[in-house]
Amino acid sequence: MTYQAHSTAVIDDNCTIGEGTKIWHFTHIMSHCKIGLNCNIGQNVMIATGVILGNNVKIQNNVSVYEGVICEDDVFLGPSMVFTNVFNPRSAVNRKNQFRQTHVGKGATIGANATIVCGNDIGDYAFVGAGAVIVKPVKDFSIMVGNPAHQIGWMSRNGCKLHFNEQGFAFCEQTNEKYILQNANVFLVES
Repeated sequence: MTYQAHSTAVIDDNCTIGEGTKIWHFTHIMSHCKIGLNCNIGQNVMIATGVILGNNVKIQNNVSVYEGVICEDDVFLGPSMVFTNVFNPRSAVNRKNQFRQTHVGKGATIGANATIVCGNDIGDYAFVGAGAVIVKPVKDFSIMVGNPAHQIGWMSRNGCKLHFNEQGFAFCEQTNEKYILQNANVFLVES
């Protein structure tokens, strides 16, 4: 089995697209992209030159993934969310040599209509709420909402809000995985 692409999709030369990936209507995959296994790339998506997507990445409709973006495995990009790649764009000033990289960590979710200002990495399993505007780096497992975005809590790998006890431990209510809060960071406790 190879990847599947709708007849209206445009896929430029020199792309690597993993087995089981599905590419939907009116999507443009530009040259030198690396797309992993079993990804689902929605309608009207643009993936720019050199973008790297891990395995099982889900991109909903109307998303542009610009040059400089790297998404690890199991990332979810919600409908119409936005990446930028130039910090101070001007139409009359060419700043293509100033693109800033944005790294989206394993298992992270970015909600519908959220905006990620370039150069701000999103941590592993972080959750960026719908409409949030990210203007600073996001920690692993954090929940971010608002404009500008601020942290309102922590989330497990399975997507459950974590509630820490006085000893600094929390358990995922669905998987019973154990987490620890230390120095304003959350870590999964490996058993």
